[in-house]
Amino acid sequence: MADGKVYVIDRVVTRPGRARDFVDAYLAEYAPGARERGMTLEHMLVSPPIWFDDESNTITVTWSLDDVDAWWRMTWRGRPDPGLGQWWTQVDQLVVERSRSMASAAEDVDGLSDV
Repeated sequence: MADGKVYVIDRVVTRPGRARDFVDAYLAEYAPGARERGMTLEHMLVSPPIWFDDESNTITVTWSLDDVDAWWRMTWRGRPDPGLGQWWTQVDQLVVERSRSMASAAEDVDGLSDV
């Protein structure tokens, strides 16, 4: 088994003045399902650290999963769920752009690659 945590990083640039609305919706509506899929919320960062009324903020959310197997379980639980795509469509009016990436600690890469 490949050891080491896998991190899922969501980066969202919000529409001007909508960062707080996005954060509230993400935590209330998206996060519970993510937790059910085995994800643990590590950090939610707001950049810059001020709620703008007329500018965009960047929200960076870091989730963790215990290992590659947990990442695969989360992935296969989420892929067939139409509710995830519907949720992102629902909050589209709050978002300018978004991306998701995966990462691990450098010392874990060799072990995680050996699957």
